[in-house]
Amino acid sequence: MPGDIPAWRAMLGAVQSFNTAIMALHLIKLAVGVRDLDHLAELQDRRAVTTDGQTRVPVYTRRLPKRGDELLAGGSIYWVVKGSVLVRQPILAIDTGTDAEGESFCTLHLAADRVPTVPTPHRPFQGWRYLTTEAAPQDLSAAGGAGEALPADMAAELRALGLL
Repeated sequence: MPGDIPAWRAMLGAVQSFNTAIMALHLIKLAVGVRDLDHLAELQDRRAVTTDGQTRVPVYTRRLPKRGDELLAGGSIYWVVKGSVLVRQPILAIDTGTDAEGESFCTLHLAADRVPTVPTPHRPFQGWRYLTTEAAPQDLSAAGGAGEALPADMAAELRALGLL
């Protein structure tokens, strides 16, 4: 019929709508000075704040992520501990502020829950980096991980041998 939209145009519109939808994006960051996951939990629990029944862990950084909308669309921060990505925490909110010296900073508010991931080796870097969902390590539970976690030093040694 003359008024009908051709099928290819309808499909093109659907693809364009999909491409403009916000896709989740993640951050990866080194946990500098952190010995293991228990140490990370201990440090974060000291700074945790509970508001309206929700516990959040603030993480401070100098730079505001330019892709904040994508991070808030289901993104997490993946922590590198002793050379391996071991855990992630969902990003709940992003705030900005100015310190006493007039320098701007950014606060990433993370969920207090730490989700173990499949241990994945990662080289050191400064600051944080964006991490796509495809490149992010899988959650340990989704990868079939069950039972007690290996001690951190044993897991690191097995990874170095290529056995994990």
